[in-house]
Amino acid sequence: MNYNISEQDIYLFHQGTNYESYKMMGCHFIEWEGVKGYRFAVWAPNAKQINIVGDFNQWDGKSHPLERLTEQGVWAGFFTDVTGSLPYKYEIITPENQILLKSDPYAFQSELRPNTASLTPKKDSTYTWNDHAWKQSKKSFDAYSSPISIYEVHLGSWKKQDSGEFYTYIELAEELIPYVKSMGYTHIELLPLAEHPFDLSWGYQITGYYAVTSRYGPRHEFKHFVDQCHQNQIGVIMDWVPGHFCKDDFALRRFDGEPLYEYADPLKADKRTWGTLAFDFGRPEVQSFLVSNALFWLQEYHIDGIRVDAVASMLYLNFDRQDGEERIKNSYGGEENLEAYAFIRKLNEVIFSYEPQTLMMAEDSSDLPLVTSPTYSGGLGFNFKWNMGWMNDMLTFMKKVPIHRKWHHNLLTFSFMYTHSENFLLPLSHDEVVHGKKSLLDKMPGDMWQQFANLRLLYGYMMTHPGKKLLFMGGELAQYAEWKDKEELDWHLLDYPFHQGIFQYVKALNLFYTSNPELYELDHDPAGFEWIDPHNIDQSIIAFRRRGKKQDQELIIVCNFTPEIRYDYKIGVPIPGTYQEVFNSDQEKFGGSNQLNSNNHFSFQEKWHGLPQHIKIKIPPLAIAIFKYKKDVEEAL
Repeated sequence: MNYNISEQDIYLFHQGTNYESYKMMGCHFIEWEGVKGYRFAVWAPNAKQINIVGDFNQWDGKSHPLERLTEQGVWAGFFTDVTGSLPYKYEIITPENQILLKSDPYAFQSELRPNTASLTPKKDSTYTWNDHAWKQSKKSFDAYSSPISIYEVHLGSWKKQDSGEFYTYIELAEELIPYVKSMGYTHIELLPLAEHPFDLSWGYQITGYYAVTSRYGPRHEFKHFVDQCHQNQIGVIMDWVPGHFCKDDFALRRFDGEPLYEYADPLKADKRTWGTLAFDFGRPEVQSFLVSNALFWLQEYHIDGIRVDAVASMLYLNFDRQDGEERIKNSYGGEENLEAYAFIRKLNEVIFSYEPQTLMMAEDSSDLPLVTSPTYSGGLGFNFKWNMGWMNDMLTFMKKVPIHRKWHHNLLTFSFMYTHSENFLLPLSHDEVVHGKKSLLDKMPGDMWQQFANLRLLYGYMMTHPGKKLLFMGGELAQYAEWKDKEELDWHLLDYPFHQGIFQYVKALNLFYTSNPELYELDHDPAGFEWIDPHNIDQSIIAFRRRGKKQDQELIIVCNFTPEIRYDYKIGVPIPGTYQEVFNSDQEKFGGSNQLNSNNHFSFQEKWHGLPQHIKIKIPPLAIAIFKYKKDVEEAL
């Protein structure tokens, strides 16, 4: 019996090239030989027998056995007495007659934790999408030369009900989406939404890779959420965790009594730092499982991008091992996980062949080159990489008291030594505001005024530095407390002027960014950036140019990392004429001291900073000021 499962699909699954294996595996409502019912299929090569157990048979599997279809371990069965939305598990009997109860690796929905069973899909689970215009517009969307400003969100703690309960996907669509749009973001990035048992893992330790978490509602309501994002011109990116999975007994660990999804070698499998297990990237069926999973989120839920978590932990065999601990070597004597390298390249090749407009982003803390280069030229094949170096350097620099910053000026400028070596995204993510690291505001030195000014300056520098942008929720509120993952954001802070000022500033900064092609069109082209002066170490002032694709598109950007106001400060400019300040983080409405350049600035015919002309400006304290040639300003208006 084949239960409408083709030999070709099974063959490709065992070859590691069935990239839509979720259509074959798991539980599906089908018609077979003129009869409608539920087909179950699972991979368990070491099992002696497998039965389906659930509410429909009082959890006694004798009446619902599966048939072994292949020697490599695909089992399947078809039953007409099963209905939709009922919990079930696989009862796996090992050769030693041990009985394991396992949730379905391919289940589309699971019970709400702490329950762990999978749910049979509804008989009619079709969702009618209304994002056709969005999908059409994506065909001409060039991510590299477009503005990308991402709001990173943990759905469980953005807002909560008065009762402490989570918002549902429907409620989030009604509140979160208008908020993100009003703030000027282009994309929303969601911490992992695949099913996970422990709230405080934030979704990074997964048990159900194909099951959107039931915490916030059923899967058709998540589709509604994504649909509404698209109808409001907001792209959706989701964190994805292919590096490791939970050790919980009901899930993937020793699925059929033996290591199956994880490496058989305990040293290679065990992620001790996280208490998880690494996938066996060399096993073909695991490759089919994971590549299909990434494609599943893109196809089934219309996700626009995937941020691949902890890439370095996948690429290096001894990623979390300390000095003195036993080391793992590959077949060439190195510490690279060659199977993971091959898997990541395959993943990106497949995703871009099926969904070429996808944003595939690597969260990679290593200094490995060619992460965003094509696989045919030796790269990993991502199209964006998180710039962890910039983030670490900038936060280290911003923590310094301004009078000491001149001794650490290289932290401010070093990123430009490599900024065009990859297609970078600049992240100020959740990882930087948890586990005692303090909130972004609380990292800033000085009195209250200086802390807020420093935060505005950090955001301004990020938005004018080459690379796409990401800010974790709460950053726009200037929270004093670090992220409290059990509570909602500190929305009451908006009642206070300084916090309201940051809120308005982030909104204005996003609008300025998306309205000025100079800040995004040539992000990944050296022609889009040029230093004016990176060397004023004593005063901690830098100045640079950002250019767009058109010859006359240019911004002059000046950053002052001290609280001193500088008067008649000379800045070199490329052409003679009049320059006008078009943005200033020190505006009073943002909480600043209102040290503005209100008048036009006429250039002087004297070379400065290697440029033929210069202007004299007032530089506000702990602030960023942006200037534009007045002809361009008038045309823009």
